[in-house]
Amino acid sequence: MWKFLTTAALGTVLMAGAAAAQSCADGKTLAEGKLTIATGNPAYYPWVIDDAPESGQGFEAAVAYALADAMGFAEGDVVWTRTSFDQAIQPGAKDFDLNMQQFSITAERDKVVDFSEPYYTAPMAVLVRGGDGLDPSLDAMKEMKWGVVASTTALPVVMETISPGSSPLVYDDNANVVEAMKAGQVDAALFDLPTALYLSAVVLEGGAVLGQFAPDETANPDHFGMLMTEGNPLKECVDAALAALKSDGTLAAIEAEWLQEATGVPLIK
Repeated sequence: MWKFLTTAALGTVLMAGAAAAQSCADGKTLAEGKLTIATGNPAYYPWVIDDAPESGQGFEAAVAYALADAMGFAEGDVVWTRTSFDQAIQPGAKDFDLNMQQFSITAERDKVVDFSEPYYTAPMAVLVRGGDGLDPSLDAMKEMKWGVVASTTALPVVMETISPGSSPLVYDDNANVVEAMKAGQVDAALFDLPTALYLSAVVLEGGAVLGQFAPDETANPDHFGMLMTEGNPLKECVDAALAALKSDGTLAAIEAEWLQEATGVPLIK
């Protein structure tokens, strides 16, 4: 009898929690009882797998469904739509409740749209010309010739954390660093992880991301937030749900699955 009452009480608590989460969003979404989430057109790996966010596969797709669940929406109540990056950051009405396209939270953008609390903090990652056989350790990285962009936080990380045997070469922008890598002038460079993944897959032939530093080892890292219309009343519910996902470890587990294990980019220790 006691076991029955305990199980029943637990079920009541869980139902009450879901109801409270749902009530937080009541009347605040574009379509009643639905959560409309936008992504890119197309949406890329590792954020969305095979351009199919409805599968829940990929970091942002998985976060979207975890968030919806924490807000009290069933999987079938999530509606996907597509926008361009530039279209989404313009002021005015939106055809989505939330948009997830690796939007960095900036003061300038925050003047015309709203952002959730960060769901991802982009760490610095090491891009190399060829990763086979290379050791993702600090000792091995000290022997490499480094290239950095002067206007980014890469230079202090290279100098203070890696401390290579030779001074890094300094460039004006990412494109010049990549060209130096193509020419064999430098062996490695530091970028935020999303940029490093893109450069290795699309721009630098034979490129590979050797490893990533923990976000707290980077000064002023990029924080990604979910984009909403300015003054959106849903923001409070979204932030509360994100706080719950961070607190119970769900967000960290999704990040480990899709941005460490799936990409094969280990943490540098």
